[in-house]
Amino acid sequence: QVQLVESGGGLVQAGGSLRLSCAASGRTNGNYAMGWFRQVPGKEREFVASISCTGTYTYYTDSVKGRFTISRDNAKNTVYLQMNSLKPEDTAVYYCAATRGITPPRGPYDYWGQGTQVTVSS
Repeated sequence: QVQLVESGGGLVQAGGSLRLSCAASGRTNGNYAMGWFRQVPGKEREFVASISCTGTYTYYTDSVKGRFTISRDNAKNTVYLQMNSLKPEDTAVYYCAATRGITPPRGPYDYWGQGTQVTVSS
């Protein structure tokens, strides 16, 4: 089992920045593809970004390209989502996800965190 804990969410004004972190613990001795998703009440969870096991490949949904950057530090078992030029429509609960090996950018993923709230005020 792998446990994922997100942090770094909060309230920020439009145009501001936040960096989300996702720390993995448990059976992390394998190679895991990681992803970030987000969800607003009443809507389905939406893919945001993903990164391959070694960090070589990254993928983004169109609405965040050029503004968000996903990265990882395998020595710390942590994946990050740097979010710049935030917009009110980025407001959501952001979830971290992981799966062993290779998966398409949008999943499926086997492990999920509890989420962290990001609120962007206009």
